[in-house]
Amino acid sequence: MKEYLALIEGGQDEIIEKKSRFIGYTAAVSSEEEAAAFIESIKKKHYDARHNCFAYSIGTGNQTLLRFSDDGEPQGTAGKPILEVIQGSGIRNICIVVTRYFGGTLLGTGGLVRAYTDAAKAGIAASIIRLKRQLVECELDMEYTDLGKIQYLIGNTDAEITDTIYTDKVLLKVRVYAPVFERFGKEVTEATGARVLVKKTGEVFD
Repeated sequence: MKEYLALIEGGQDEIIEKKSRFIGYTAAVSSEEEAAAFIESIKKKHYDARHNCFAYSIGTGNQTLLRFSDDGEPQGTAGKPILEVIQGSGIRNICIVVTRYFGGTLLGTGGLVRAYTDAAKAGIAASIIRLKRQLVECELDMEYTDLGKIQYLIGNTDAEITDTIYTDKVLLKVRVYAPVFERFGKEVTEATGARVLVKKTGEVFD
């Protein structure tokens, strides 16, 4: 996976369905422990609510951990719809809890599914979300005479200079979008007659 949507700041919002309140909460989580702690915090906050249903997705690769709970609602009417909202959103490392205060009127299976779906979507809509991309961190060590060529190549690549160190030579620290990193390395080699090489130092998502 070269990019994914990430929750930068969790949010909350609610909907009313036949006098029942459905409050959707979102949080960024990177482990089951963090998800469990968030779920527990919402349960404590709404200790008097009839249900605190949840779902979460953890992981940014192919092995994504998915969990959900109906918390006493009829099977398949709460946790699974929340999880389907998460999967449809494309957001990774997220937990959603939907708290329900019963309003006295039964909603039926279809009504519950719609209500939990809408509350989960409302929670996401109230959150701050950003695209995170896989970036390769690298260093380029060069003579001053090659600096202009390298800056030109970086300016025409999906890349950015994060630091410049001037001594008797110039050291550039650069982040390059992963899918174009190999091509960037070849262009640097060709443009400088192999005087400058791209040294990979790490990878990050940002």
